[in-house]
Amino acid sequence: MTQAEIKLCSLLLQEHFGEIVEKIGTYLIRTGPQPLRMIVNDTGLVLDQVKKALCVLIQHNLVTYQLQKRGFVEYEAQCKRVLRILRYPRYIYTAKTLYNDTGELIVEELLLNGKMTMSAVVRKVADRLTETMEDGKTMDYADVSNTFVRLADTHFVQRCPLVPEAPESPDAPPPPAPTLVINEKDMYVVPRLNLVGKGKRRRSCDEEEEGEPKAKKQKQDGESSEPPPDDGIYWQVNIDRFHQHFRDQGIVSAVANRMDQTSSEIVRTMLRMSEVTTSSSAPYTQPLSSNEIFRSLPAGYNIVKQVLDQYLTLLADDPLEFVGKSGDSGGGMYTVSILYFWTLSPFRPLIYFPLPLRFGSRCARIFRLLLRKKHLEQKQVEDFAMIPAKEAKDMLYKMLSENFVSLQEIPKTPDHAPSRTFYLYTVNVPSSARMLLHRCYK
Repeated sequence: MTQAEIKLCSLLLQEHFGEIVEKIGTYLIRTGPQPLRMIVNDTGLVLDQVKKALCVLIQHNLVTYQLQKRGFVEYEAQCKRVLRILRYPRYIYTAKTLYNDTGELIVEELLLNGKMTMSAVVRKVADRLTETMEDGKTMDYADVSNTFVRLADTHFVQRCPLVPEAPESPDAPPPPAPTLVINEKDMYVVPRLNLVGKGKRRRSCDEEEEGEPKAKKQKQDGESSEPPPDDGIYWQVNIDRFHQHFRDQGIVSAVANRMDQTSSEIVRTMLRMSEVTTSSSAPYTQPLSSNEIFRSLPAGYNIVKQVLDQYLTLLADDPLEFVGKSGDSGGGMYTVSILYFWTLSPFRPLIYFPLPLRFGSRCARIFRLLLRKKHLEQKQVEDFAMIPAKEAKDMLYKMLSENFVSLQEIPKTPDHAPSRTFYLYTVNVPSSARMLLHRCYK
């Protein structure tokens, strides 16, 4: 964890949650997992303040807790999750683009509150939309509920883990911390709620004074004391799903720049077909047959099957390997290579801005060459990059000392004799990506 990341996390926590939460969060980021007693002693805050601050951080998934073997609970800050606050506006705008204003407000409410029940989200969003409508118009709960179901079906929102139901034992003491579990099959199952009603507008102070007493109105307009039907089922934003959507957009844009709009639409269709079935960390999408892709193409795209097969063949034969062929059944099985896109795309800003400024344009050329070829000997780098041997050697050593590239040793014999050993240069992906992120944080 660098000082720039810690400072950025501190500023984000202070801006969104205040000084007390910022102090607790920054302390946990700097020190790592700590029990409640150590947090209270080292921060100098009151126990009640520390508990409330930890509740806020846990509510927003910025701190996790774990029960240790000795019986005490340790709290650990999630620095990467704190940095994701910077992307909240983009998540909200994406929801607006895909699901209009209703989807935008649903995602916004979940991000602002961390975790909420579906019924609470629907009522809050319906009220907010009603306030923006003309007089006499209201937003039905059913319309908001349908949009929520669509967000869950496409995995943009998901259920939070729950405390498992266990047989009550009056003699057994309660555990120091609950263990939360969730079944993957139930993560996106929306409970059947018969939400009937419409959004309400806020009454002004003048209207309340002229009409009935405020306490009486609250009693009439307030909800019943019975718990909602989805009580205990909380929902949160699935950030990984939004990142997967951004990644898919990047792949489609890269294919459009590389080939044409029709090729990008074919890849978009393939990604849309496997967006729910493919994990966000998978290197490839699920194999899709040519016939399935043809049936799933948008209705406005008048492409015959023969033309589609030609496009798929061109995409599979392209050196950038965005699309790969994995079989011949069903007219041919094709996958989208996510791993290659993740390897190449983060380094484009690194190639075109920081590297040329730091080492020169020729170093950027060598770096781009290693990205494309993956592994090269020093002589091959000199030949492909068309750079003199002495300059190429100096540039490779400079990037090697800064951890932009790494050297892989491949011996021909067990004795590792230098004369019988290959030395291949390759891009050091984790170190290069980390350096670029740190520049962005600063």
